Amino acid sequence: MKDTYILTNLLIALLVINTVIKAWLEKRNRDHIRENRSEVPALFAEKVTLEEHQKAADYSIAKIITGKVFRTFGLIIFVGWIFFGGLEVLDTFVRTFEQGPIVTGLIFYGLYILVGMVLELPEGIYTTFFLEERFGFNKTTGKTFVIDMIKGIVLGAVIGLPLLAAILWIMGALGNTWWIWAWAFLTAFQLVITWAYPRFIAPIFNKFTELEEGEVKDTVLALLNRCDFVSKGLFVMDASKRSAHGNAYFTGFGKSKRIVFFDTLLEKLTAGEVEAVLAHELGHFKKKHIVKKMAMLFTMSFVGFAVLGWAYSSEVFYHAHGVSTPSAYMALILFSLIAPVYMFFVTPISAWHSRVHEFEADDYAAEYSNSEELISALVKLHKDNASTLTPDPVYANFYYSHPPAPVRITHLKNSGAN
Repeated sequence: MKDTYILTNLLIALLVINTVIKAWLEKRNRDHIRENRSEVPALFAEKVTLEEHQKAADYSIAKIITGKVFRTFGLIIFVGWIFFGGLEVLDTFVRTFEQGPIVTGLIFYGLYILVGMVLELPEGIYTTFFLEERFGFNKTTGKTFVIDMIKGIVLGAVIGLPLLAAILWIMGALGNTWWIWAWAFLTAFQLVITWAYPRFIAPIFNKFTELEEGEVKDTVLALLNRCDFVSKGLFVMDASKRSAHGNAYFTGFGKSKRIVFFDTLLEKLTAGEVEAVLAHELGHFKKKHIVKKMAMLFTMSFVGFAVLGWAYSSEVFYHAHGVSTPSAYMALILFSLIAPVYMFFVTPISAWHSRVHEFEADDYAAEYSNSEELISALVKLHKDNASTLTPDPVYANFYYSHPPAPVRITHLKNSGAN
């Protein structure tokens, strides 16, 4: 089976190349942060203490090391599933129940996800209760951690299993063009979830309260009026029960758009700084970045389903990845496993495109708020989140969806606004 051999070795080659590049980039980043640990960059010398700078460096290095350890563990799991017969063993087991293709697929996915959750649990525990705790960011209790996990499992089952059943039915019932119908169905489903998330899903995990009357609310409402932005409401999320990190975002679309502030953010920023951060987020909306990103994702998923359409009917695809018996559910799981390996080199392109959008949103914020307030807010958030001010440029260009702080702040200063 020459084609099987070629496809297997292509995956192995890409896996090796990806792993080497990731290790090289991480080493560059780690070394660069260490080399610049002893001195605060001149741009931040008056706003960031050496102690704060070194904490950010140590936190970043600790995350890199932790990520490397668990990524290696993840690679071992990946190899076990595909090259050492893990998927074949699981498939053989679920077929002993002698159910129809859809029920068998649901059982397979349920067990696969359960095994994955157990294997990934150490990373979640270590990251939350050791790494984040060590640097003073963790606010999650053991009880909250377990409850969140249970809620995630229940929500995943309630939403995921019917979705999976529908896609498996489409794959088996709608002929050679099934992948077009599956893509259309999944796209519609994602749009519904985008609408439903702020109303029904997010409140399952966090408490949302109306932003209190006062200077912050008055300032925000004035900004929304200047930007001609209609919102369903201004809410504060109790992020502090899990983490000390701060953020703000808006979610939903149409009349269900909601602006959400982390309570941790409001504790740290002034009204002017909150206004500037929100102006940046509004810039994404006004520049249609969200629509553009969704269009790109839907286009990529269309291409992905087209490839999956070929793979589903190709025995070579299954045999090359350690599976002897073709099936719809196996095609889905194999594709979801190997697609990131093939798509790895798209990462820097996607990151660059995202950074372009961030610059545009910053320009919008500088136009409708005070750029100095945004700079001040960015510095505070980098300090409070212990984000490194000295990432390796090559690493940042490859991975960062947001420009590094020095680059972003220099851009804001050079914009000349306000």
